[in-house]
Amino acid sequence: MNDFDVVILGGGSGGYACALRSAQLGLSVVLIEKDKLGGTCLHRGCIPTKALLHAGEIAENTKHAAEFGVNAQFLSMDMLAVNAYKDGVIAKLYKGLQGLVKSRNITYVEGHGKLVAKNQVEVNGTIYTGKNVVLATGSFPRTLPGLEIDGKQIVTSEEAMSFDFVPKSAIVLGGGVIGCEFASVWSSFGADVTIIEGLPRLVALEDESSSKQLERAFRKRGIKFETGIKFQSASKGPNGVTVTLENGATHTAEVLLVAVGRGPVTSNIGYEEQGIAMERGYITVDNKCRTSVPGVWAVGDIIPTLQLAHVGFAEGILVAEEISGLNPRPINYDGVPRVTYSEPEVASVGLTTATAKERGYDVVETTYDLAGNGKAHILKTSGSIKLVAAKNGPVLGIHMVGARVGELLAEAQLIYNWEAEASDVAPLIHAHPTLSEAMGEAHMALAGKPLHAHG
Repeated sequence: MNDFDVVILGGGSGGYACALRSAQLGLSVVLIEKDKLGGTCLHRGCIPTKALLHAGEIAENTKHAAEFGVNAQFLSMDMLAVNAYKDGVIAKLYKGLQGLVKSRNITYVEGHGKLVAKNQVEVNGTIYTGKNVVLATGSFPRTLPGLEIDGKQIVTSEEAMSFDFVPKSAIVLGGGVIGCEFASVWSSFGADVTIIEGLPRLVALEDESSSKQLERAFRKRGIKFETGIKFQSASKGPNGVTVTLENGATHTAEVLLVAVGRGPVTSNIGYEEQGIAMERGYITVDNKCRTSVPGVWAVGDIIPTLQLAHVGFAEGILVAEEISGLNPRPINYDGVPRVTYSEPEVASVGLTTATAKERGYDVVETTYDLAGNGKAHILKTSGSIKLVAAKNGPVLGIHMVGARVGELLAEAQLIYNWEAEASDVAPLIHAHPTLSEAMGEAHMALAGKPLHAHG
């Protein structure tokens, strides 16, 4: 009665995507989740943070309304209303996802699951046996040694996104995606924000040119940051939290957000006991997400791939199709679109200039400034689209900075993943006036026929 084709432990992005696709392919599925269906992304990550960022965008637009001839005044943020808006978005998506799972005849089990055999998961005293077991238990916010999260003054993103107040000042420890997004939100809401990043630049995984543009934009917005200097300690006092850096400098703010990445949830769930190979807490897999144990698969944040919801979706679908014998193509992780949803946005797909050179490519590149784009002027945004390509070969990377550039990634990822050359994209017609024209203009320039750019 509790035998299934697929037993899935974890109902986040990777787990539920695997469940939906498996059921679609005619497999019997049980999906086990200890918290809420949708996992971190829906309830504590992607969706709520983007709702906050949109509220921040409205706040910024209000502050600058006069520039567009609109008489408006920014007074303050009503965080109860902001949270109601945010929670309303989550609730609608949650209800829709619950309906999807129910409509596919997936057995859904609430409770803390544990792998008790290579083909069995126990939940609330009940054993679920699967021909295949898919592990998708997600991730948790990391902290640093000696830095205790109290949920009030020293917080992670999970506490910060439910604040019922706007901090007067905030220190953000970590200048990656999560840190830069919260810095952007809180600055828009009216907080005085300082980012501390131990690496040499913000969003250090992006192309260096994108980091420089984001840093320039943040300075213009009044967001302060220190890079290349590591955190040493933090102490709480009557004036808030004081952070001391290794060079002796100190910063004090009302709250400290710890945004130093996320770690895999793989402890005390039976993985190691069943002989599943792991490294630094992550489950090691092959290019089809198989673990070292036959019949056991792993997807999402618990494997050492990009910790992005859409990567989890893709891995879950890949596993379902591999189990069904469809022999899907392995994921090319270089071809995954990436976005930091700050203001301005930073978006990319493919290789950076540095990585392309490291891999031995004879690199050519061009940068199209959004100053030449009509819609960018209408939106009063600045930034660029940078193309990295192999000489006389395909486009290897597309790197963008500016308002709403994340929406341009759909075309960008097609260009990269279909190994298009600049000459393939240059003749394509882009609607005017749109930001997407900048994509066409960049490829025209790289193909040797710039139009709205100096050649």
